[in-house]
Amino acid sequence: MSERHFIRGSERNERDVFEYALLRVVPRIERGECINAGVLVYCRAKSYVGARTHLDEARLLALDPEADVAGVRAALRAVEGVCTGGDAAGQAARDDAGRRFRWLIAPRSTVVQPGPVHTGLTTDPAAETDRLLGLLVR
Repeated sequence: MSERHFIRGSERNERDVFEYALLRVVPRIERGECINAGVLVYCRAKSYVGARTHLDEARLLALDPEADVAGVRAALRAVEGVCTGGDAAGQAARDDAGRRFRWLIAPRSTVVQPGPVHTGLTTDPAAETDRLLGLLVR
């Protein structure tokens, strides 16, 4: 195989592969309705994992007037904490960025759920996180 088949972000175009998943709020599992409330981004080359969240309370309450808004906000803050690392990450504090991302994107039946994982190329994963939040959530 020739060298042109290999992508090395740091050598040629300065772009690195990243993965991302939306965070969805599903207030009533039985109905299957959801709103996007955040985005998770992981870039192995930069050892980066990050999350940005934005909860549209009016949209959430339109789906379920009895939704636990404070509980959803706490769950979203917890995801951001795991991405940040340190004491905010709890038991995941010692895990590397990739392991924390994989744990966060694991399927679950809770009010805050990850969506499917997608990929892209970026020069700045933190800026990509903000861009995706604006594009897909706000």
